[in-house]
Parts: sequence; structure tokens; C-alpha cells
Amino acid sequence: MLQESLEIRGFRIFKGCLDAPAQSALLEDIRAIVRAAPLFSPMTPYGKPMRVQMTSAGKYGWFSDRKGYRYERRHPDGQPWPPIPDSVLAMWESLVDPNRHPDCCLLNFYRDNARMGLHQDRDEADFSWPVLSVSLGDDGLFRMGNPTRGGKTESIWLESGDVVVMGGEARLTYHGIDRIRPGSSRLLPKGGRINLTCRVVD
Repeated sequence: MLQESLEIRGFRIFKGCLDAPAQSALLEDIRAIVRAAPLFSPMTPYGKPMRVQMTSAGKYGWFSDRKGYRYERRHPDGQPWPPIPDSVLAMWESLVDPNRHPDCCLLNFYRDNARMGLHQDRDEADFSWPVLSVSLGDDGLFRMGNPTRGGKTESIWLESGDVVVMGGEARLTYHGIDRIRPGSSRLLPKGGRINLTCRVVD
């Protein structure tokens, strides 16, 4: 696993962290997650469906509906979430901490027209732990903002195999995905982008 990174606004970006074989192996682990906990389209608290589909692995799964954003111990179908794959935990141990594993691995699937508006990840109890983000499939234009809404932003294309660690000043910085570049990767036969984000919840 490559350890060299570039830093933008506190976001540590590891370009090409996962080579092609590692991406393919991780994709098989992701397919196992989806078989156990199928993708679903959550509703925002404002009553609108999200453009991304998602599921989770680990002790908790991230969830949203009219009651708000939160973590739940079970998939909407009532089953517990599957365990976080060893391949994902190995990345966490290498880039974040070998002694404390994440409680949740959130999986977002972006189709060609999907996006994720600028937001903070703030449903966790302890913001001292970074969020680890892994990109697979088509490129996504990652926008990085500020600790509060508004102001100038910077963007970078995240490619398949790129990994981002959001800690320190970046932990509560607004960020999002503006758009997907369809056909930029051959990893997913039908296209699209997968993003994994690992978080310590408790």
C-alpha cells in the first residue's frame, strides 16, 4: 500500500493507494456486503430521497429518514449489518490506527447522475477520530470547503483506488461530490462509483 500523500485543507489524499488487483479484491468484499445488506435509498429529514444508494458494514450502519440522521444497529430489513471486511480494516490499521477499529463502514453507490452536497460528518461521539474514505469505480469530483458553510472551496478528481483520510482540521470541514465522470473506470461492469467511509461512532 502506497503511503505518500498530498494534503489539501487538512485532507490527506493518497493517490493510487490501491492497485488494480487490490481494487478487484476489495470489490468482491463489497459484493459480499451488498448480498448480506442490500443497497437502499434513504430519505432525508426533509422528505426527499437521496441520489445515492447505500448500505453499511460493522457494528452500526448510517441511516436517514424524517426522524433525522443517525446510526442504527440493523439494516432496514431488520438484519444486523455484516462485519467490516479484513481488507478494509487493513487500510484503517495502516493509515489511521492499528489498535482501535472503526464501528461503521458506510458504502455509498453513485450512478452517473448522483452527487453528494457539501456536508459535515458529525453524527459520531468523538471527532478526534478521522474518517477514512476509499474510492472505487468512476472518478468523482471531490469538493472541499470550510468548517462553516460558504467561502471558497477547492476540488480534486478522486480516481479508483484513491484513499482520503479526513482528520484534524479536516474532520469537520464541509465536503461533497459534485459529479461523476462516467466511463472513466472499467472496474464496475455497469459503471458508477463506490465510496467507502469508515468511522469510529462510539
